[in-house]
Parts: sequence; C-alpha cells; structure tokens
Amino acid sequence: MRLFALLLSGVLLLAGCAAGDQPTRLRIMVPNVAGGGYDVTARTAAAIAQRAGVVDQPIAVFNVDGDGGAVALRRLLAERGNGELAMMMGLGVVGATVTSPGADQVTAATPIARLVEESQAVLVPANSPHRSIGELVSAWRADPASTAIGGGSATGGPDHLMAMRLADAVSSVVEFAAQISSGQLRVLAVSGPARLPGVDAPTLTEAGFAVVFTNWRGMLAPPGISPADRDRLVDLLRRLEESPEWNATVQRSGWTNAFLAGDQFGAFLADQNRDVRATLTRLGLP
Repeated sequence: MRLFALLLSGVLLLAGCAAGDQPTRLRIMVPNVAGGGYDVTARTAAAIAQRAGVVDQPIAVFNVDGDGGAVALRRLLAERGNGELAMMMGLGVVGATVTSPGADQVTAATPIARLVEESQAVLVPANSPHRSIGELVSAWRADPASTAIGGGSATGGPDHLMAMRLADAVSSVVEFAAQISSGQLRVLAVSGPARLPGVDAPTLTEAGFAVVFTNWRGMLAPPGISPADRDRLVDLLRRLEESPEWNATVQRSGWTNAFLAGDQFGAFLADQNRDVRATLTRLGLP
C-alpha cells in the first residue's frame, strides 16, 4: 500500500514561494534510507505538491541515514537560519534522539507542521492459535518468556514503543497490508482511536486495553529561520494538505490527515519528547 508509484526517479521535486516573493529553492532531507517510511512520505508529498500547483520550483530530496534520524537532525540544527532546508521526520526520530547518548532534541528545531498519522496493529501469523487480542495477552501474562516480540523499528521507535506499552508484538498495519490481504497475517487489534476501513479488527480500547497510539510524520526546519520563511513553509504544507490529490492519497494509504502547524506542532513535539523519554526511562533504556 506504500505509494511507490508516486516516487519520481530523480531528485527534482519540491519548492515554493510566497506570493510576490522570488522563487526560493528548498531541499528536503530524509532521515533514513531510500524507500523507508519518511522517504516515501516526503517524495509522495513533493510529487503531489508539484502536480497540484502548490509549488513551482524543483528542489532536491536527499537521504541522510544514521542513528535512527539523530544524524540527520544534527545536520539540520547545524544549518541555523537556513530557510531553504527542511526535514521530514516523525515519532521514530523522537525516540532515536532519546535513546542516543548526547543526541540533539527535536525541540531545538523550528516546527513546521505535522502532516499525517497512522494506526499501529497487533499482528500474529495466520496459523497462530490466538484469535483475539485478549487470548494473546492472556498467553503472554501466563508465560511471558514464550511470547516473541517483533517489530520493524529500532529501540525507541514506534514499534518498540507500542510493544513496551502493550507488552506485545506490533507494527504499522499499512506496512503489512499485502500479507494481511493474502491471509499470511491476522490482525488482532489496531492501536488508533477508531477502527480502520477494510480491517476486521477492534481497537485496543474496544478490546478492553487503555492504549491509544498512533505513529505520525511531519516536517522541521533549522533553528533561527526568519518568521517569513517559517510562514512560507507552513503555507506550503497547508496548501498541500488541502489539495484533493493529497487527501485521496492519504485515504488510499491508510493514513489519517493530522495537520498541525507552527507553535501548535511545537507544543505537540515537546509533549511527545517528554512522553517518549518517560516511557523509555521507566524501562531503563536512555
């Protein structure tokens, strides 16, 4: 269900300018490898923004991998005052900065906007004896050592945080759509506030567990950029979020629009940073 068909083969993707200003080049940094979740989101958003006329100048989307996003964040913060650079990021980067000794924090950057969020899912193989989330949790409680916990993210990332909060195996339901539809995996529950269309599984809350958890993605800029540059970037993403093609893509991808801009996004980042740090501290991980 990832929209690889929307990826462009080159790097000429995204830019924009405020009305009356000279066109400004913009580079989008992706804090993981090509093909990863941040990469797909950034390139998909860039392609749609260009087709929808939200932007009119091409920019380069490039990847800086390392330490779960901490390396890219360090580079972003070093570009203080640069209004022509932004970074796609999300919950995984927050977790990486908490677990990496001496890492910079996401709150040191300029918050631009949160774009989307997606539910996580508790999955088991199709031949698992567990037919419900209640059965799985009961088996885990009876014999914790016999329950293997798996996920696709690093320590402090979305899968790991969900596993620690629920003490169970979880990953993004979007990433496993093909295996679910083919019958290889069974979804026992989803972690968001509502059920997912096309997924025959309750929310964790419906199943009796007080857990609501979503992964999310958004964009940061370097610290110290001008108010005009920040407003320009916020406006660019706001117009993208309002475009019909973006909304259709969000629905098709199993994402949820979760637009939150500027200072509101900054407050959200601070809350997420505190929450992740508190969770991992209780586990003795930072």
